[in-house]
Parts: sequence; structure tokens; C-alpha cells
Amino acid sequence: MTLVAYRASRSSDWQGRNDGDAPDVQRWHQRIHLTDLSREPLPPLPAGARGIAFLGFCCDEGVRRNKGRTGAAAGPEALRKACSSFPVHFAEQHILVDAGNIVCEEGQLETAQAALSATVHHILQQGYLPVLFGGGHEIAFAHEQGIRRLAGDRPLGIVNFDAHFDLREPDEQGSSSGTGFWQIAEDCKQAGRPFHYLALGIQQHGNTRRLFETADALGVEYLQASLFQPKYQERLLEAIQAFIRRNDRLYLTVCLDVFAAAYAPGVSAPAYNGLVPDALFLDCFRTVLRSGKLGGVDFAELNPTFDMDQRTAKLAASLVFETVMNYYATFAG
Repeated sequence: MTLVAYRASRSSDWQGRNDGDAPDVQRWHQRIHLTDLSREPLPPLPAGARGIAFLGFCCDEGVRRNKGRTGAAAGPEALRKACSSFPVHFAEQHILVDAGNIVCEEGQLETAQAALSATVHHILQQGYLPVLFGGGHEIAFAHEQGIRRLAGDRPLGIVNFDAHFDLREPDEQGSSSGTGFWQIAEDCKQAGRPFHYLALGIQQHGNTRRLFETADALGVEYLQASLFQPKYQERLLEAIQAFIRRNDRLYLTVCLDVFAAAYAPGVSAPAYNGLVPDALFLDCFRTVLRSGKLGGVDFAELNPTFDMDQRTAKLAASLVFETVMNYYATFAG
């Protein structure tokens, strides 16, 4: 595969505790397949096996353009290290691959996004689920484009756990981490396709009135952060399940600034009163993971520069673990 803005991963990103080579004591760093997509294809999937391909997006140019705290370009490396020592709790036939990184060089965001979109499409063509490590939330536009290439005109729904709509129109600097879903909506409009977007965890104080008006005009479905309480659990799950039913494929994206700063200090825009990553959140998150409709998952805005005690990296890693376990379990047997 010919790639621009691509860099293979390093084995040093995957190191950790070693309790032996027996299958029942292995950890992710012992099972991960490092694949340089510029030189070799992804490992073929045996019959009955499922594959997940991690792909980094080393970019925070969109965050810079959006006047946020830069540093998320280092997020993929930090997230890999936080995942390395997870124990293997999935069947031996399933394959876990690190497919490397797309790198934004010299502020060329649009070039990096085009490369990411092409790589996501390639991963899906090979039968793998792309799980992307950001990077800023400018990852969203490119990731959705890659999934859309394979989905065609079938209904593709976006589920975004985020404090922000990211529905800004591009300004004189171009696209940014805050414009991704507006760009997707424009693409849908031009192609005559419906725009299916569910935003979960929206903060009123983090979005202007115009953004709420834009969301309403585009038919965006959203549930504000204030609803993430046990007394609203049934309402939350019903909304998510109804959205899932209306779509053939799903793109799931998690902007880590949706969480309270006590749990996720290492993000571009920390929130003092964001979501708590508790059982209620996990019920909502797992509902999407277990849908059987995933086309791609990503985790955005991990900024190691501001990550006290690696709290944000560990939180993001735990969600990656949930993604891997639930995806493989969905297709068990």
C-alpha cells in the first residue's frame, strides 16, 4: 500500500509485564502484531477469526487552529503504552494488530486527513475493525470518510461522546478540531444522504447558542451531560438503541474532554463537571460496542503534556480494552 504521512510503530511502544508465554498469562504486548503498511499487508484473518487494527493519528494541527492546548500529537504513543500490559482475555484465533501512524507534518492537516481516510478504508477492506488513537478531534472527519467509502449510501450513524458539537464552519484557517461534523454534514448534503449524528454528553456552557441552532437545523440528536444520572438511565439507553436501529453501520468516537477533569485532565479543553466514567457511562458505551454494527472507533484529544498521573491515558486505555473485549465477544462462536 502506497502511503504518505505514514510512520510504522516501534516495538518499544509495546512493552510491559511478562508472566510467561502460556496463553492464560499473556498480555497485549505479547500478542500484538506490528505491521508496516508501507511494506506488508495486514495478517490474513483465519475463518471464524476477528481482527482489530490500531492506527495512530499523530496530529493536533486542528486543535491549534481551534485555539486549544496542543500536545495531542503525542497521544497515540501514550495510549499504546497504557494498553501494553493489559491481560489477554480473548480467544486465540482473534488478531490484534498495530498498523502504525498517520503523521501530520508541517501543519498539513488536509494531507494527513486524506492519508487517514485512505488507510481506514484499506483496514476495513482487509476485514479488520479500525480502532484509532488520536490526536485531536480533527480525526473525526477523516475517519468517517474512510468508513463511508466502504459503507456507500447505506445509513451510517455517528455516535459521539463529547462535551462539544464540533459543528463550527471552517474559518480562514480552514478545517479544525471543531469543524469535523459540520464537514460531514456538508458531504451528506451534497451527496443527498441523511446526516445521522448522535452527540452524548453535550455541555451547554461549552457550546454557543449558534451551535445549538446549527445542531437543530441539521437534525442532530443530542443528550446533554446533565442527563447522565441514574434516574435518566432508561431514557439514555432507549435513545441510543433507537439510533442504532436506524443505521446499518456505526462510527463511534470518544472525545476525552467529555469526562470530568478529575478523570481526564490531559485534554485540549478540560471540563470540571464532565461525565464520570462509571457504570452508567459504561452501559451506554457498551450498548454501542455490542451493536454488531461497528465500522470504526476512535479516541481523541489525549494530551500527555497535561496528563497528571497518566489519568487520561489510563482512562482511554480502559475504553480501548472495553472496545476490544466487547467487539470480539459480539462475534464469539
